Amino acid sequence: MAAIGASIRLAAGGSPFSRRRTATRYGGIQKRGRFFAVSTETVGRGTGFGENEKVVKKTMNQKTVKEETEVKPKIYANPEELPEFEEDKKLLKDYFEECKEIIRSDGGPPRWFSPLECSSSTSPDCPLLLFLPGIDGTGLGLIMHHHKLGKMFNIWCLHIPVQDRTPFNELVKLVETAIRSENFRSPNRPIYLVAESLGACIALSAAARNPNLDLVLVLSNPATSFSKSQWQTLIPLLDIMPDQFPLNLPYMLSLPTGNPLTMLMDNAVKSGLLPQTIEDLSRNLATLSMYLPVLADILPRETLRWKLNLLKSGAAYANSCLHAVKAQILILCSGRDLLLPSQEECQRLQKALPDCEIRKFEGSGHFLFLEDNVDLVTTIKAAAFYRRGKQFDCVSDYVPPTPCEFRKVHESIRWILSATGPVMLSTLEDGKVVRGLEGIPSEGPVLFVGYHMLMGFEIVPLVAQLLMERNILVRGIAHPMIFVKPKGGYLPEMDPSNFDIFRLMGSVPVSGASFFKLMSSKSHILLYPGGAREALHRKGEEYKLFWPEKTEFVRMAARFGAKIVPFGVVGEDDIAEIILDYDDQVKIPWRREEIERITKQFPKARADASGEVANQQMYLPVMLPKFPGRFYYYFGKPILTEGMKEELRDKEKCDELYLRVKSEVEGCIDFLKRKREKDPYRNLFSRVLYQASRPGSTSPFHIPSFDI
Repeated sequence: MAAIGASIRLAAGGSPFSRRRTATRYGGIQKRGRFFAVSTETVGRGTGFGENEKVVKKTMNQKTVKEETEVKPKIYANPEELPEFEEDKKLLKDYFEECKEIIRSDGGPPRWFSPLECSSSTSPDCPLLLFLPGIDGTGLGLIMHHHKLGKMFNIWCLHIPVQDRTPFNELVKLVETAIRSENFRSPNRPIYLVAESLGACIALSAAARNPNLDLVLVLSNPATSFSKSQWQTLIPLLDIMPDQFPLNLPYMLSLPTGNPLTMLMDNAVKSGLLPQTIEDLSRNLATLSMYLPVLADILPRETLRWKLNLLKSGAAYANSCLHAVKAQILILCSGRDLLLPSQEECQRLQKALPDCEIRKFEGSGHFLFLEDNVDLVTTIKAAAFYRRGKQFDCVSDYVPPTPCEFRKVHESIRWILSATGPVMLSTLEDGKVVRGLEGIPSEGPVLFVGYHMLMGFEIVPLVAQLLMERNILVRGIAHPMIFVKPKGGYLPEMDPSNFDIFRLMGSVPVSGASFFKLMSSKSHILLYPGGAREALHRKGEEYKLFWPEKTEFVRMAARFGAKIVPFGVVGEDDIAEIILDYDDQVKIPWRREEIERITKQFPKARADASGEVANQQMYLPVMLPKFPGRFYYYFGKPILTEGMKEELRDKEKCDELYLRVKSEVEGCIDFLKRKREKDPYRNLFSRVLYQASRPGSTSPFHIPSFDI
């Protein structure tokens, strides 16, 4: 690998970021399969990389984001057999190896480079992503994420050579020039700035100086807290300590951690890759220790002194202009950052910035992007921060979970599946009821309409099994609280990260526009007409439907010729015993005020609705968990609406079909309530014994139940 490229100046209306796939091949250098295209933007000093530098373009199979949005057949069937890591993902050792190469013949001013290993997989409609490095300055901090980011973004990384002494304000101008040029070229697309530590200060400063640009900032452990960190005290030490004293980066890392290998070893332990034998452990330790000199080469003593002063000035500058930042911001916060007080700083920044969310990584250290268990793409997708236009589009901007992502989702919900042992029945076109989901139509649009259990726990097995068994990704229509930041900020009990799994798996905010887009894209849509009123029902209201009077979903389904699949679900008469419901809590003055305050913070899901479902108050019932029962799902015969568009213009006909769907759902619930009485494995203990006696049958979906 070598850093290779040509000087490309930024001009009005032109950007080096737009020319990556049209560069002429002049020859090139290849080493260990690594390729770079480099664009040098002058910073008032020198003209760039040099006349003898070369451009290399790697030929790859063309892929687009459209292909990424397609769910490939049968890849989710066995979650345990799905790969743990994405194909072509690079490792920590690759970071060190490529750092060695990129600094070997380093020189010149700061420059942009693009990892061409993922360039040709990028769609022309993808937004630009600029990576701003931390104190290392190599620009390789996202190396473990290039393989996934390249399918969604046009990636360019900033490289600051080891001997470069560009001041902070000039680095900000470099980034500022790049984002203005890109905005001129593509004014309707957002520009992503992904940055860590020092780079986060640069990103915030550039955003403050350009409040009218559509910027999305993803910041890892921002160094805006530099004045409160241990690194602040190192600046005078570097000035007075003799040159023989080992004040380089490996030594600095050992000050807070006690061992420069701690971060590397913790990474292995958390990822479950710690060798089981002493021989393997010794070999890996020797490999890791071999890379410590690379850190000293990346940040020798004088460079470290310069970077610490750069951090100091950068943090001061960024903090002074936080009030001017209007960008959409996602801050990634490490729980074990021993170099910066990141947790406290993230909380401070969230209060200071108008459009800011936080995601916490409790077990991670300062170098978040170099940890195996951190997936930047998944985090961006789950936070609903990925968009290609001015506004987030729930259909065109959605990227389905990869097999690796679904494996992690499945691992996180496995306890729910084991505790509930779901039984799923469906109805064929001839009316025959069968075990499994064979009766679910494959081609959309399909509208699932059903009953919402207490707290909505039934969604988890439903979405998971449809994806595993039928390769159907269900797009659930959800309350806007999952997507919209509440007025006045988030409450502790309303942490937005709690809903990340729903956004990752395709939930969309409830609205007529969302419903229309999903129907237009022929999706499989999950709708609960009873909404939050059913999910947060009162005592004695188990399996009671609270549907609105309006019949709009029927008309919309007929407009697109959708198949309506009514379904019912029953559990152990809900999953818990309600101790204090809404009626009880509003009798407590302070609790009533709290419920009203929380409800006002979120937009109304059904502002035009009437009856029980209108103006639903947002509260959490006080519950006593029950011994886990079993969940039963029954999908009725699909109701075909194709050709009924004109007929359903008649209000009476529309009401008739609406009541038919409601009656079918109630019938499904009654059917399951009767049948479950004959299930010998209704009790959790009997299901555990069944699985224990049959080691090969581990899936909770395969446990027998009643005769149909």
